[in-house]
Amino acid sequence: MFEQAFKNIDDVLWKDAGCTSELDYTEQSSWLLFLKYLDALEHDKATEAALDGKSYSHILDAPYRWESWAAPKKDGKIDHNTALSGDDLILFVNGKLFPYLQGFKAKATGPNTIGYKIGEIFGEIKNRIQSGYNLREIIDHIDELRFASQTEKHELSHLYEAKIKNMGNAGRNGGEYYTPRPLIRAIVAVTAPRLGETICDPAVGSAGFLCESFDYLRIQNPKRTTAQDRTLQERTFYGKEKKSLAYVIAIMNMILHGIEAPNIVHTNTLAENLADVQEKDRFHIVVANPPFGGKERKEVQQNFPIRTGETAFLFLQHIIKIIKAGGRAGVVIKNTFLSNTDNASVSLRQKILDECNLHTVLDCPGGTFIGAA
Repeated sequence: MFEQAFKNIDDVLWKDAGCTSELDYTEQSSWLLFLKYLDALEHDKATEAALDGKSYSHILDAPYRWESWAAPKKDGKIDHNTALSGDDLILFVNGKLFPYLQGFKAKATGPNTIGYKIGEIFGEIKNRIQSGYNLREIIDHIDELRFASQTEKHELSHLYEAKIKNMGNAGRNGGEYYTPRPLIRAIVAVTAPRLGETICDPAVGSAGFLCESFDYLRIQNPKRTTAQDRTLQERTFYGKEKKSLAYVIAIMNMILHGIEAPNIVHTNTLAENLADVQEKDRFHIVVANPPFGGKERKEVQQNFPIRTGETAFLFLQHIIKIIKAGGRAGVVIKNTFLSNTDNASVSLRQKILDECNLHTVLDCPGGTFIGAA
């Protein structure tokens, strides 16, 4: 059922004049999926509070909840007599819903709250669906999806990963958001995260490394305590992403994998001054597939001891700086890195040998994986 719903959604988006590629399909599916997920989360929390004899304070005001504007129900089905459609739906979404949700960032108590993530997401993207009738059809399909069980969440996360993969194959730089999952699993297995360790991806993309690390820790530790589960949710996974679309997709991907309020920051990692990094800013494990071939401004390059415009080399220097003593890293880097004779490559290879106890180097057609321990 879920797979057919995703296919139906893409079929409708293909017909809409505002969506022209897989990137658009994934972006538009993401914000709608997020609001549907948020509705399910609010229902669960309200039920839990009622069972404990407590009241629950909703995150969203009544007019902006999924059940009010997107899927008002009658006898368990969407009541199309009261549900918005056509121009009325577009006017509500663009003129009221998005501005309301954007305002959550300013009201949030902190960056790691669901309210802050709401504000960040809807401050970074916009509704590209031009036809209110297409949007109504998509909402009807989204409403069929359920987040009630771990099995359902697992299936949805699997389908969402497939959308990200399709987006990566679609061109228009979509590939920068997707790293093949077998490679990610191999890197996570080599770095072997343990409960209580912190894990960071400073070029998070679609958050594949963090999602796979979360799954790895859950499988390796089936008998977790409530406190350990809370640590996994709140104080284990961290990421940074420069691009707006990737940031939104990363948050949605982690939510579908079971992290309610991901610690993903929308920022240019390389603009941070390495001299300001303190022990509290370091992590036990760093995993990343930094972008190859990019260029950074000269003022950004000034932050690094080895000056280069190659973004991947700047990321390597950043990663070395943010690993805790005794920590591990798994980094995908282009496979010419080990043989290049330019000054930056030679200096960086020497820096890695000097500062890291090199554990594993895998040279393969897709790139070089460097593991340090």
